[in-house]
Amino acid sequence: MSEILNFHFDVDGDDFTSAGKASVQVKKNLRQLGLPPEIIRRVSIAMYEGEINMVIHAGGGKADVNVTEEYVEILLCDNGPGIKDVEQAMQEGFSTATDNIRSLGFGAGMGLPNMKRYSDYMDIKSKVGEGTDITMRVNIN
Repeated sequence: MSEILNFHFDVDGDDFTSAGKASVQVKKNLRQLGLPPEIIRRVSIAMYEGEINMVIHAGGGKADVNVTEEYVEILLCDNGPGIKDVEQAMQEGFSTATDNIRSLGFGAGMGLPNMKRYSDYMDIKSKVGEGTDITMRVNIN
């Protein structure tokens, strides 16, 4: 399980013009590595959803993508307000987004469910008032 490559991104909070840039760059990088299109698609969707969540809810954060021979791992860390009830937040349609965020077309409550749907493994560690760390993996084989 040797690491092949690591990509690091600082996700700017409250900047919807740059939201998604990290996931687009990861997609390009994975293409250059020659990963299968279905793997790239799943990683891109999971990464994008996490990136948008950090912009909407946490004022930004950090994203690291580790590519190994076995999987692509996405690590998302923020110092936002944390998730009060992870089980509730995992329900499709549940959202704490403001009306302003919804008016921009975000906040439909599909971020975390889509992250889980498109990854083979997902772990959420969140502490109210301290932030959230999410680990996702998409298996390559």
